Amino acid sequence: MITGVVNAYDEATIRLPIRTADGQDQAVEVIVDTGFTGSLTLPPTVIASLGLPWRSRGLVILANGSEEQCDMHAATVLWDGMPRNILVEAAQTDPLLGMALLHGHDVRIQVVEGGSMIIEALP
Repeated sequence: MITGVVNAYDEATIRLPIRTADGQDQAVEVIVDTGFTGSLTLPPTVIASLGLPWRSRGLVILANGSEEQCDMHAATVLWDGMPRNILVEAAQTDPLLGMALLHGHDVRIQVVEGGSMIIEALP
């Protein structure tokens, strides 16, 4: 089970442990974004501080429907206590967690400031 909290902007957030290049886990606060179909976006400065290796460039479709190229980096996150290898999109935005990580999970959110969020794997 993964737990989080709703902030003052009604954003559901969790602290996601991401493995750094030297093998340490560093928690990054991310916003759960059900409109994002990928796994994770991070600003380039955070990607650099974690030492995530570059893998490729990829085409992404933004919320306004426009297409843009972005750098893709490899990362290992601790998802529900287990290491999971994902690709991270570099974007000048808040860190966003998308539906690819939430797939196969039940998400419950109390959408009030300070409300709880619980993410549990489906049986």
